[in-house]
Formats: sequence, C-alpha cells, structure tokens
Amino acid sequence: MSNLRILGIVLGIALFGCALAYFRGPRWSRGSFVAAIFAATALLVVSIDPSSVNGLRDLLAFGEFEYGRVFAILVMSIVVLFFLLFYTKLKVDLLALLLDRYIRADALRATEGPAAGPDPDGIVVIIPALNEADNLRILLPRIPKSIAGLPVSVLVVDDGSSDGTRDVALQNGAWVARVPINRGQGAASRIGYGFLKSHRIRYGVTMDADNQHQPSDIAPMIEPVVAGNSDLVIGSRILGTAERESRMRFLGVIMFSRLVSLLTGVRITDCSSGFKAFNVEKMSGLDLRQDQFQSSEVLIAAAKKGLRISEVPVHISRRGHGVSRKGGNVSYALFFLKAVAKTWWR
Repeated sequence: MSNLRILGIVLGIALFGCALAYFRGPRWSRGSFVAAIFAATALLVVSIDPSSVNGLRDLLAFGEFEYGRVFAILVMSIVVLFFLLFYTKLKVDLLALLLDRYIRADALRATEGPAAGPDPDGIVVIIPALNEADNLRILLPRIPKSIAGLPVSVLVVDDGSSDGTRDVALQNGAWVARVPINRGQGAASRIGYGFLKSHRIRYGVTMDADNQHQPSDIAPMIEPVVAGNSDLVIGSRILGTAERESRMRFLGVIMFSRLVSLLTGVRITDCSSGFKAFNVEKMSGLDLRQDQFQSSEVLIAAAKKGLRISEVPVHISRRGHGVSRKGGNVSYALFFLKAVAKTWWR
C-alpha cells in the first residue's frame, strides 16, 4: 500500500472522528454532519480501494494518464467544493437578509420625532447621515416646510453616528431612525423607505446630509411626481451644475451613466445621484439590497419594473463639513461596477 493511500486512510479516520466529536450537543447540525461523514467515507473508500474511481476516471477520459485516478478525484473534489461554496453563500445571504429586516424593523420601532405623525398626503425627505451634525445644522433649517401646498417632513436616518447627529435632527423638528452601527447609505435609505411605507406617505425624496444637495431643488424634482408624469425623478448634476472635486470621478459618472443607460434602455445622465424624488407606492415594489452604491441599484431596479424615470437639472455643491467616505477613485469605481452588475443580473 502506497504512502498516499495510507495518508488518505488516516485523514479519513481523523475526519470521521472529528465529525463525531464536534457535532454534539448544541453544535449539532444534521446537514454539516452528513457532509463531513460523506467526505470521510469517500476518502476511506478511495484510499482502501482505488479501483472504485475507475469509472469516474474513464468517464473523464483520464485513463491514459499515469495519475488518472488522482486527476479524477481532484476534479470531483473541485465540483463538490463549488456546490458547498454555493450552498454556504445562499445561507449567508439568507442570514444577511434576515439581519437586515430585523435592523430595519428595530430602527422603525424606535423612531423618534414630533408627536403628530407625518401627513400621508405630504412629502417626506429621507436624509441618511453618519456623523453629519455640523452639516445638518445648516441643511435642516433650509428645507421648505411645504412645496406646492403639500406639507414637508424630514426623516434623518442616523447610520451609527458618534456625534450629535440625532440631537441636531430632533432639535430641528425632524424624525430620527437610528441604528447602532454604520451599514451604509443604501441600508439607511431602506429604513427610510420602510418609514414612508408604514405611514402611507405618498411622495418621498432622498438627499445627502453633507450640504451638497440644495433644498431649493426639491420643488422642481417633486413636481413631475406630484403631477403624475414620473414615478422616479433623478437630480442630475450633468444636466445642471456641479462644483467638481475630482475630474476623474466626474468622468466616471458619465461613463457609468452610459453603461446604466445601455443596460436599462432609459437615458440616464447621472446614475450616481442620491438626490431623487419618487412615488412611494411605486418604489415600494422594488427589490433593493445594496448597503452601499444604492443609486444605480434604484435606477436599474426601477427600470426593470417599468417605472417612468426622468431627470431634472440640479446644482451640486462641495461638501460643507467633514470629509467624503466614498473612498478612492479606483475602489469606488470597482464597487460601483459590482453593484451595477449584481442588480442587473438578478
């Protein structure tokens, strides 16, 4: 018996023993135990009787090679590992989905704000914020109290801030939904969408907390939605103006917008704009999962659902206080492309 077969027998017995010892008591998992026992049994059978894999070897046409059996076992092992990886990813994705639902529900239950709820026939502005107290002190008082005769309320989603973001928002009459850890703009926006849906709000707006978006642009953005001409309106810096901080990122916006336009069949000039107005009922039907880079996800998901999408020119200013958390140009582009691809594919 060769040393390789002896090693296989030893490893098989060891795996068998480890499975029996580990999956006991509270760590019992039927699926994992069966998988471990199956792997140990297969290893023992192949090591004791190598001819048991002759059929697989011949099926894969490895019979003419000196180590044909080994090649056949390696191929089968890779296939099994692939399916195990796929199964694990499904489990992880399910756990992530359940965790996301729990965090959103918990944040909505603990929402703070005015005693009277927002007017269902009005407009609610969602502002995801992470350590933006200094910017919110300037931004919140500038948001109009009414637009086209419709009352305007504000929901600040405090995405794990460690400064006075929550206090500043409450002092300015905004609603606050807070999560204890930073999860990203997309995850925070989903909490906002849930707030709008639970209060049966008709019209919604999302904008950044860093004073780059101008409250004066909300009115022309929401007008097509209120008029029933659009379901989703994007505030475009390309159609309007922007105080550019990075020429590379500006060019990236143009390139990715052309890609999103190609994938959706809808002409988009600013696919990374988080400044948007929408019909809440139509938006509530979208399958949104991205914790970051959610602007492109919203566009692609809306286009797939057949929502009427349009753009209006807006002005984007430089950030008021603090620094951007979007990362470098290369990493931003890669993650943005990943979000586009995942949303388009599902």
